[in-house]
Amino acid sequence: MNDTMQTQANFQDADGFYEQLINAHAGLSAEQSELLNHRLILILANQIGDAAVLRECVEAAQDLPH
Repeated sequence: MNDTMQTQANFQDADGFYEQLINAHAGLSAEQSELLNHRLILILANQIGDAAVLRECVEAAQDLPH
């Protein structure tokens, strides 16, 4: 188990994932889209699993400019 956040590009198909993500939101209301994002975040967090890595990820997201 990796105990630090991955900071290097780690996508196998970043463009494909982005397209899939955009398509998943197509036709959804704002509320449905937000719920999809919440569920996806929890599913991906479960895949990571490591509490320290998840904490680093949350902190990194908070540090991004608005």
